[in-house]
Parts: sequence; structure tokens; C-alpha cells
Amino acid sequence: MLLALPSCRPVFRAVLSAPVLAILLGIAMIGTEAVVHAQSDEPLGHGYSRPARSPHGSRSEVIAPHGMVAASQPLAAQVGLDILKAGGNAIDAAVAVNAVLGLVEPHMNGIGGDLFALVWDADTERLYGLNATGRAPYEISRETLVRQGYSRMPGNGPLTWTVPGAVDGWHELLERFGTMSLAEVLAPAIRYAREGFPVSEIIQRQWAGAMPSLVQWPDSAATYLPNGRPPRVGEVFRNPRLADTYDAIARGGRDAFYKGDIARRIVSFSEGNGGYFTMADFEDHSSVWVEPVSTNYRGYDVWEVPPNSSGILALMILNIMEGYDVPALGKNTADAIHLYTEAKKLVWADRDTYVADADANELPTQPLISKSYADARRQLIDPERASTDVAPGQPFDHSDTVYLTVVDEDRNAISLIESIFGGFGSMVVPGDLGFALQNRGSGFTLEEGHLNSLEPHKRSLHTNMPGFVTRDGQPFMSFGVMGGAMQPQGHWQVLSNIIDFGMNLQEAGDAARVRHSPSSRPGGTVAVEPGVSDEVIAELRRRGHNVVRAGGGGMGGYQAIMIHPETGMLHGGTDVRKDGQVVGY
Repeated sequence: MLLALPSCRPVFRAVLSAPVLAILLGIAMIGTEAVVHAQSDEPLGHGYSRPARSPHGSRSEVIAPHGMVAASQPLAAQVGLDILKAGGNAIDAAVAVNAVLGLVEPHMNGIGGDLFALVWDADTERLYGLNATGRAPYEISRETLVRQGYSRMPGNGPLTWTVPGAVDGWHELLERFGTMSLAEVLAPAIRYAREGFPVSEIIQRQWAGAMPSLVQWPDSAATYLPNGRPPRVGEVFRNPRLADTYDAIARGGRDAFYKGDIARRIVSFSEGNGGYFTMADFEDHSSVWVEPVSTNYRGYDVWEVPPNSSGILALMILNIMEGYDVPALGKNTADAIHLYTEAKKLVWADRDTYVADADANELPTQPLISKSYADARRQLIDPERASTDVAPGQPFDHSDTVYLTVVDEDRNAISLIESIFGGFGSMVVPGDLGFALQNRGSGFTLEEGHLNSLEPHKRSLHTNMPGFVTRDGQPFMSFGVMGGAMQPQGHWQVLSNIIDFGMNLQEAGDAARVRHSPSSRPGGTVAVEPGVSDEVIAELRRRGHNVVRAGGGGMGGYQAIMIHPETGMLHGGTDVRKDGQVVGY
């Protein structure tokens, strides 16, 4: 008996026989000792099924034929699926999902923030990059803050504001690749904002942690602390102010935000509260379509957005780690964690030196992601001892974020990440507009002459980085790992889980992670999740690492959708550390 799949692009059409269906079912089943592949001794292909004797016990991937949405909150994911079922494409659905996430995860993202996106267009069979990040006000500079007594950028407040780029990003995505209007894709978010949504446990806990800062700003408290407190678990939260703002954008388009009443109200609030915004900052804002950058890791082309995104850091880690036999090292062994941590330290030294606004500087992006540069940097790693002081190389030739991904029936795909940076961004809601402005300006440095120094109308270093993988020129996987500086580290770890260790998408996200961070200890601190053994921790400490046990949201939030190269089916995975959900049809 044959099962004909629904119509999609010819390259992905398939007719599955019963044996192949049995194999697919086997991928989604895990026993006590090994994966069962009915009527076959072999999995569908390296990297697409669970390894035998899995120590992780993950749930199955979501597998669907038509379209799929992976997002960090279930209501938002369902909205994206509704858009797909109504005839919208992946880009339409992504904007709708992002708008809902700005309501239901307001501490993570919103129209006060920025976005990056990678879009695979099925018609042209090309990958496109969008940088929709904002710039510093024209009237602020490094000298402005130095005169006020600052030696480093503050973490929140009006001095950290940059122009929000998300709304223009939505406009650019829909104009170039969408099939629906901004009004159509914003309608679900407007409805949820007026009717309300029940707050989940993880989001409530993070929301409550911001209360001491939110209460310092009356409009922030009025918006996000109804009845003088954060909403409780299961309590319905409404944001009619955001609904009104969304409605104005739906009716007036991006110009309503950058040239109309919304911009005027933000500027007026800024003038009365110590900010530096002028109407020129908003009127002159624009997003930039950019060429994605890539490296090849063991036959897979991994793509990122170039600086000011931090995406090249993941490519640099991949290049360094490709020089080691990672599968032979083993998953989360002392050798593997030590070498990865040392590679990360080398990459971060370059990040702090060379990742900045490409429009304002000549950046050595291609030399940084070259294999020869990785070879040279790899020689600096001592396999037996942790480094405590790492200098940047010479590549010149002379946390809080949401991530989502959508793939549609035609196999258009989008990898999108959007953020207001810190929890509730700058902590400041401008008047009664219903959203917080980002604190992305805190990513600048006040070091004179630095590539990332605060200057008028300049973009700061950005932690955000959507990921995409192609193989043999065809889309393979759209993925991301949210979480500030965890993002490049998370990209490496989930890609290695899939490519080096043969995990499926769900298991790759569930596996224990490691995060290296700067700290007061020489060489920083290595945080490891449960799943890393006591013996491994002891060996890492012997080599000079400061190791602590940690877990949860600080280890990032992952979403991924794979287009299976043999069947054309969509496989999805989401992160157990978040409220994420993968839905398909």
C-alpha cells in the first residue's frame, strides 16, 4: 500500500512505501537499549536519528508533511500554524509569531527591540540575510557619557536606548517575501493583547524577578505590574496599550512607528526622561539586507548573519573544533569540554576586539572565519591546562531573546531572532505605548578608539544570531539558540550533537550543555548541566577550570526545523528549558 504525500515543491515530493514509513516511525521511538528501525538495520542517514543506548531519554521529534512552526511559547506557535493553514507562507507566519511573542514574553522581546533573520527563498533557491537592528541617537556619543562620569555603559535606562528595528524588519520581510499584509499578520496578536493570555510558570518567574526595576518607572509598572504586582501563574494578563500600538501599525504600516504618532510619543518621553532620541533618529532608520556568511563543518554549510551580529563566533568555534576528532573525544567528556572551552576563550578575545558595526568600520570578517586562521588559533590551546589570559589574534590581511523558525509547504524557511536584550530591556516603557524599549546600547564600549565605541547613529555589538544549515546547496536545517552570550556556544553544541554524535533535533536540544562565562576567577567560569559527571568535573578542575553546576534558561533556548533530505518531511525540536513548542500539519 502506498501513501501519497500532499503536494509541495517537486524536489520534496515523495511517495513513501510501508518499509520507509516503518523506518520513520522507528526514528521517533526509543527503547531501553537501542532505537528500533522496523524492517531495516540502518537509520535514514547520519545525523537524522537517535544513537543507540541514548543517555538522554528525549521525547520524539515532531514530524509533519506540510508546514511547521517552532517557537518559545505555545500560543505564539499555534498562531503561526494558523497563518500557514490560512494560506500564508513561512515569512507571514514568522512575523505573526514574533508579534505574539512580544506580548506573551514581554521581558524577552517586543517592538522596542531588534531582529535578525535568515530567509531561504524556495523560488530562487537562495539564502538571504536581514539586519534589522537600530542605531544610537544622533545626539549621543562616548564623550556624552564620559562627561557625565561614566567609565562603562550603564545596563539599563534611557542612556542605553537605540532605535528599535523590529517593526521595520517586519515590513522588509513582508515586502520582499510575504504574501499577507501587516494588518493580517498582526490581527492575532491584537486579539490576544485585548482578550489576554494565561501566564506560564517559567515566564512568571522571570517576570517577577524584574519587579524591583519595573516599579522605578511608573509607565513600566502600569503596563507590566497590574494591581501593583506581576501576574501570577495561570492569571490572565491583558495589554490593551500594546493592542492600540499594534493596531496603529496595522493601519499605518512601518511609517506609523517611525514617522508618525508612535515615534513622536517616544521622542517626547525621551526628552522628559533623560534620553537623547530625536525624530531624525526614527525617520532615518532603515534595515539592511546582507549577504550571509558561512563555513563548512564536516560537509554541512553553516550560515550566519555577519557583524554587528555575533554569528561569526559560532563559525569560528566550528572551525577550531573541526581540527579535533570530536566523536572520538566523546560527548561531554573532560577532553571535549576542555578543548571547546579553550576554543571559546580564543573566539571571545576576537569578539571583544572585532565584532562591531560593519557600516562604521572595516571589519576582518572573512579572515576571522577562514580555516587558516582557525588553524593558527588552535595551536594556542594546551590540551592539559586551562588558559587564564587570552589575547585577540591578528586576522587582518595587512539575555534576553526569543528565537523562532518556520518552514512552509513550498519549503520557504525563515530563521528569526528578536530581542530587547536584557530582561524587559531598558526597563522603561515610554508612556502608554505598552512595550519596553531595548537596552541594546549597553553593548557599546566607552573605550576610546575601539571599533565598538559609542558613536552617533552607530549600531552596537549584537549578541543575536539566527542560524541556518544547507547541504549540497539545499536547505537542511533552520535553527537558533537564544540566550545572550550563550548563543554561539549553543550553536556549536547543538550542531555537534547532530553532526558529530548523530542525535535527532529533539535530543540535540535536550542534551546537557556547557557555558563558559567571564568571572572574577582567572580563566572565567565553566557552568555544566546535570548529565556531566562528577568525574568529568573533577578532571576539569585538575586542568585549572573553575567549574560549577547550573542549568535552566541560562543555558539558552533552542528551536530547530529540519527538512529531511531523503523524505522531504519536516522534523522539529524545541527546548525543555523554555515553554517552547513545535507544531506542524
